[in-house]
Amino acid sequence: MTEPLLMVSAAFLFAGGFFLVTGGIGLLRLPDFYCRTHAGGLTDTLGAGLTLLGLVFRAVAEQPADWGLVVVKLLLILVFLFFTSPGSGYALVRAAFTQGHKPRLAAGQVLDERLWEGELVGEEEG
Repeated sequence: MTEPLLMVSAAFLFAGGFFLVTGGIGLLRLPDFYCRTHAGGLTDTLGAGLTLLGLVFRAVAEQPADWGLVVVKLLLILVFLFFTSPGSGYALVRAAFTQGHKPRLAAGQVLDERLWEGELVGEEEG
């Protein structure tokens, strides 16, 4: 019973590490603030979640008699992470947006200047 749990744990830990490293590379390589926060926020939540799930399986495999408290703590960390990480990413981007930090535009894209003046906020389209 221990070997399959350790293999599942290793798979989750490897996948979590892959997403965390990919997010780090994205933070270094992407062109502007909004792209970087998007890459960091997505890969941080997924990578840390998979890593924590890998640690849960590892705790169950290595402590078959006494794993309950460890698993509960890890799952509470996981729940806390899933609620706080997207919210903090949104707050960071919203703060930059309200301070006038404009995104980098692709060739041919035009930014609607009314967005920066607050005219489009709350308007219904159609």
